[in-house]
Amino acid sequence: MLDGSLKLDRIDIRILAHLQQNGRIANVDLADAVGLSPSPCLIRVKRLEKGGYVTGYGAHVELEKIGNVQLVFTQVTLSDHRREDFIKFESATRKVDEIVECHLVSGGFDYLMKFVTTGVVHYQTIIEGLLDAHIGIEKYFSYIVIKSPFTKGHYPVEKLFNHQPA
Repeated sequence: MLDGSLKLDRIDIRILAHLQQNGRIANVDLADAVGLSPSPCLIRVKRLEKGGYVTGYGAHVELEKIGNVQLVFTQVTLSDHRREDFIKFESATRKVDEIVECHLVSGGFDYLMKFVTTGVVHYQTIIEGLLDAHIGIEKYFSYIVIKSPFTKGHYPVEKLFNHQPA
């Protein structure tokens, strides 16, 4: 069980793996790929959606084909570490569209964030706005991405959860 609400088996995991690779796959093709007939497959997909295991469907967009893109990873350390400090920071950064990932981490800093901008000047404008917003940032370090040899738009769910009973 992943969250206690549903007991997932290998077929459910296989369905999730296929859906994240191709959310537009026809139910007949999905059923064939996971070894079910179409009707039980559709019932399982609906159950996974209702259970919150599938949170949405979307397109992967190749941003570089549209225009210039600069990825920046940023380490952020907060000046205070009370619960309300984390809530204030997370609430403010959630509203910034260019911040596409935000992770609370252990170690020498508090958050690791991923920005997608049109360039370094754009990034600097955003980070200065966050500093001006007084949301508790003590310090930050920026890492400009030079090249991304690969990115994966899916998780290895079958390898992570292949121990599930059939």
